[in-house]
Amino acid sequence: MVRVLFVCLGNICRSPMAEFIMKDMIQKQGLADKIYVESAGTSDEEEGNPVYYLAKNKLDEYGINSSGKVARQLKYSDYDKFDYIVGMENTNIRACFRIFGGDNMNKISRLLDFTDRPGDIDDPWYTRDFDTAYSEIYNGCDALLKYIVQNM
Repeated sequence: MVRVLFVCLGNICRSPMAEFIMKDMIQKQGLADKIYVESAGTSDEEEGNPVYYLAKNKLDEYGINSSGKVARQLKYSDYDKFDYIVGMENTNIRACFRIFGGDNMNKISRLLDFTDRPGDIDDPWYTRDFDTAYSEIYNGCDALLKYIVQNM
């Protein structure tokens, strides 16, 4: 089983959106028994909180259920548990390197680096632009899923 961990700052907007968009894609493609997905945040400031209501509303618009998800902090032990550790922006990547003490197995990447438009996904908690965040995360998940399937 391929294991994917999406990472953002607080685990209430971007990474849970990626988690549930990817789970929806995986389910629709009949790959739920082959790919496992979770999300976490590099900070503990939102730990235990549900998905931010504007992120949840955006997922709901597309029929994607995120109920039951609560934020959790990224842990050192996650490095060994996951095959892909996918951050939303360079700040997340740097925090992953700090938490894991490096990336000797080349597991860490940004989500949009799997697309033809590499870059950061801005935090919609600050920008309030959940439409752009959803679109970029969707495109990133689509590209990442194709990459994973090609490399299984």
